[in-house]
Amino acid sequence: MENLIALLVAAPLLGAVVLLCGGRRLDRAGHWIGTVLAAASFVVGAVLFTDMLGKGAEDRTLHQHLYSWIPVEGFQADVAFQLDQLSMTFVLLITGVGTLIHIYSIGYMEHDERRRRFFGYLNLFLAAMLILVIADNYLLLYVGWEGVGLASYLLIGFWQHKPSAATAAKKAFLVNRVGDIGLSIAIMLMFTTFGTFAFGPVFEATGDTSEGKLTAIGLMLLLAACGKSAQVPLQSWLGDAMEGPTPVSALIHAATMVTAGVYLIVRSGAVFNGAPDAQLVVVVVGAVTLLFGAIVGCAKDDIKKALAGSTMSQIGYMILAAGLGPVGYVFAIMHLVTHGFFKAGLFLGAGSVMHGMNDEVDMRRYGGLRKYMPVTFVTFGLGYLAIIGFPGLSGFFSKDMIIEAAFAKGGTEGWILGSVTLLGAAITAFYMTRVMLMTFFGEKRWQPDAEGHDPHPHESPKSMTIPMIVLAFGSVFAGGFFSIGDRFVHWLEPVTGHDHGHAPVSATTVTAATMVVLVIGVAIAWAMYGRRPVPAVAPRGSLLTRAARRDLLQDDFNHVVLVRGGEHLTRSLVYVDHTLVDGVVNGTAASMGGLSGRLRKLQNGYARSYAVSMFGGAAVLIAATLLMRAV
Repeated sequence: MENLIALLVAAPLLGAVVLLCGGRRLDRAGHWIGTVLAAASFVVGAVLFTDMLGKGAEDRTLHQHLYSWIPVEGFQADVAFQLDQLSMTFVLLITGVGTLIHIYSIGYMEHDERRRRFFGYLNLFLAAMLILVIADNYLLLYVGWEGVGLASYLLIGFWQHKPSAATAAKKAFLVNRVGDIGLSIAIMLMFTTFGTFAFGPVFEATGDTSEGKLTAIGLMLLLAACGKSAQVPLQSWLGDAMEGPTPVSALIHAATMVTAGVYLIVRSGAVFNGAPDAQLVVVVVGAVTLLFGAIVGCAKDDIKKALAGSTMSQIGYMILAAGLGPVGYVFAIMHLVTHGFFKAGLFLGAGSVMHGMNDEVDMRRYGGLRKYMPVTFVTFGLGYLAIIGFPGLSGFFSKDMIIEAAFAKGGTEGWILGSVTLLGAAITAFYMTRVMLMTFFGEKRWQPDAEGHDPHPHESPKSMTIPMIVLAFGSVFAGGFFSIGDRFVHWLEPVTGHDHGHAPVSATTVTAATMVVLVIGVAIAWAMYGRRPVPAVAPRGSLLTRAARRDLLQDDFNHVVLVRGGEHLTRSLVYVDHTLVDGVVNGTAASMGGLSGRLRKLQNGYARSYAVSMFGGAAVLIAATLLMRAV
């Protein structure tokens, strides 16, 4: 069966090559080619998954070695794949949700002249993401990591005729390059420390490595994760990435790109387990981002940007759980999977609303859409209930487990982290209820667009609604299915390990507290947006609200600290270069030139001058000789 692993990547990669190189002759069938090959990758993954279930827990890891890329003495770089329970979870999520997004895109991008190229980029994205999660060494993982960055740049900036889209693509690309530096440095440190970058040897050697080296490697891996998963301080690209087509938002922000950082940390658990300081930084980053994204999501009137803030916050939950070590690894991945279902469904639902509203994204111009889009309303509503943690739905199980794991950290740190996760749950309930009320309830508030066309809301075609329905089923049932008999824990434990911890509060108490904060968040949102009409123009709001509308001034901070700081640093370096470096070189050259010019004046070509010089020199020598004898 291991010979099938390469087919996971080969199918979407073939689609990308064919669609991007085949030319306009494939315009009519390009979307079908891309969708079929994405589905083929999912089928291969399902076959491998079925075979894996038939084996014992300790015998489920498969390896496929394709070839040695750089086989030299002291440096072995292999193109080889590893499929275990962790990578298989990602394979099914990436190919499954990715295929649904391909199907959705058939209807959503129907009238786009460059649809074939769009599907080529989608296939390229899937291929790169699959390389990332099934690579058996960090160097090949880095290839997939960079491939995902390239594909996301192409997809976010797909509508490149819009300056905002082109700018957003460049911003995402540049911010991610900062994180990529962290991954490259981590790989270099691994090679100098362990002599290899293959997962197995690296993880086996961590027990004999100093904590300082593991901390350095862990922090560099965290920097990489912050870039891909949009965690503080590298989160600024995520909201702007909404300029891409909505299927791109669903693909990037649900099951693929933003989850890569979570995968990297959990996969590198052996490194972080030996570096408690690095783990602490991971937890802090996750906790800060959890609240940062939630607060931003509360103030956005753009439906996609509100969901983007939600994604940032939910990934913060996962990063926090991953930073808890074996107590939280399984729950981080479980929430990642359930989030893949309900967040993809929410983004596709947002795209369906936009499809029926002439691409309007301002929720203040929606209202009452449940009457016009019943399927979108129900599927979006189920995703909403799942993400806020409504009892029995997927988010209820996965998020509650992270909250319990946070309290299980113990001591003051456990109480702080547990309180942060509860506060995040309350804010999540608020901003998602706000989105739901402003979009589907109340009176209609839409207005004619810039060209005078009055929107006529309508349900989307089946190619768009069927993927939404499938994702809604995952939003409802996935969490419960994973939790029965600790099914998901037992599935991942052989790879990630698991420690139940010792929570200072019972699971029942945590669940009760979560329900209380959920009700509070929903009630506040209802009081603000359900009981009274939503104004067509956003009120000025408080200082915090105005800051949240500007993403808590993240771009202002980056501009002052990084852009202007970089400009001042550059000018300082130029000044030092001109005055000190060039000054020394040019000054030395000028001094030698002046000295040679003066010496050259002595060589005037006149015999009498040379005779006088010789006479003077002889006189000096005679005088010096007589003086020495006298002494």
